[in-house]
Amino acid sequence: MHAWLAPLTLCLQILLIIVTAWVLRRLIWRIVERLGSKYLFPPGMLVPLRTMAGWFIIVAALLMVMQRLGVSATVIWTAFTGFAAVAAVAFFAAWSVLSNLFCSFLIFTAAPFRVGDRLEILDAADKPGVKGRVLEIHLLYTSLEDLTSEETKGARLQIPNSAFFQKSIRRWHPDEADLKSFVWKD
Repeated sequence: MHAWLAPLTLCLQILLIIVTAWVLRRLIWRIVERLGSKYLFPPGMLVPLRTMAGWFIIVAALLMVMQRLGVSATVIWTAFTGFAAVAAVAFFAAWSVLSNLFCSFLIFTAAPFRVGDRLEILDAADKPGVKGRVLEIHLLYTSLEDLTSEETKGARLQIPNSAFFQKSIRRWHPDEADLKSFVWKD
């Protein structure tokens, strides 16, 4: 008879933690709503407050449940800090790629230039930059036909998409005659 009493007690404790967390979360949400209506806070300010308070309660309840199941706080903290360190390193390593992907999304949606346009990427206001005609727009880079000088004319440049949002761009729309004569030869 006493063999099943310990697991039953553990289940009841976990259930009590979950119910208490749910009630506390609902109570805090109501308090935030009342404060918002009483002091006329904008809804955009209340949503993050409710969300942060709700996540804090969920994480605290999860930690309590794990402690009741026998997982030590040291193990939890070690796992969390290890995961956070790996995530930070992975994010830092992928930052350049993610930046170029996001900039390609902006190029496709905002259309600061199109295939066929002539561009000049300015290094500074007093220095001429790279000149070229847009050949292709990819997810990580944009290909330009080099028009900077006679020596490099016709070479293919691959410019990271993030460069178009970090530097000033001079843009010329193609003329109809210019478009008809535009053919890339490999």
